[in-house]
Amino acid sequence: MKRREFITLVGGAAAWPLVARAQQAPMPVIGFLHSGSPEPYANRVAAFRKGLSEAGYVEGQNVAIEFRWAEGQDDRLPDLAADLIRRRVAVIATPASTPALLAAKATTTTIPIIFAVAADPVAMGLVASLNRPGGNATGVSFLFVELVSKQLGMLRELAPGASRFVALVGPQAATADAVVKDLQAMALGLPIEILRAGTGREIDAAFANLVQKPGGALLVAPDPFFTNRRAQIVTLAARHVLPAIYYVREFPETGGLMSYGPNVANGFQLTASSKARSRPTCRSCNRPNSNWSSTSTLPGRSASKSRRACSPSPTR
Repeated sequence: MKRREFITLVGGAAAWPLVARAQQAPMPVIGFLHSGSPEPYANRVAAFRKGLSEAGYVEGQNVAIEFRWAEGQDDRLPDLAADLIRRRVAVIATPASTPALLAAKATTTTIPIIFAVAADPVAMGLVASLNRPGGNATGVSFLFVELVSKQLGMLRELAPGASRFVALVGPQAATADAVVKDLQAMALGLPIEILRAGTGREIDAAFANLVQKPGGALLVAPDPFFTNRRAQIVTLAARHVLPAIYYVREFPETGGLMSYGPNVANGFQLTASSKARSRPTCRSCNRPNSNWSSTSTLPGRSASKSRRACSPSPTR
């Protein structure tokens, strides 16, 4: 073999891996859309990645994740959703963020959306039915709203001497009206005061209002905004010596008294594993949603039960 032929052969062989990599299918991209900020949700994002890995997907190896956080500014969500669509993501995940889910649904009718919501997705108009959701969205219901009456009962046991029961409700929450309705139905002759807050200053004002009269006990209604501001809320409750019950265990972990509600980190993990099992076969989502709940009453103590959700089939 001549020297020139040998060099040509070796050079061509060295290029084979480059050509093979160039011909490989592009790595699928998951769009992650949320109304909150990354720092307060670090443990939940870790659970999300764990759910993917359990299904055989590792970020950076065989899947990519594009995170979009609205940082508490819900008006940014439509643009963030549109940006993910321009990125041609294979699926959009909106775990525990109803505003993000609504923005994604308003932006695309073809890209599959996997959600985790606080209330009945049928009552919220998100899906046609639990068994056959239709459209391009499916996911998990945390049953937050259904647990509010239980939280109120536990708060009464926690503070038997309380003469006022106050609920802190986020005005932007899609579940706010349902929460207020359930609380008023469970009042049993004892008025439930409703205070609304959608900013840090409004939280301060709500507590200032609450402590003007003695004998108060506080129920913090589920809202992603409150999860982001949990340090502020827990600090104010401790400062004013208010018995308070919360909806997720992150509040007691921050120093709050007690919580009763879903383990949302597990919900993030379930959402990720559901999405990872999606198959690219059909355009509409007719796989069932799942009701899912777990309870956490004191820091470090929890009990859970769940039914896995089926996921939609993504389109290319």
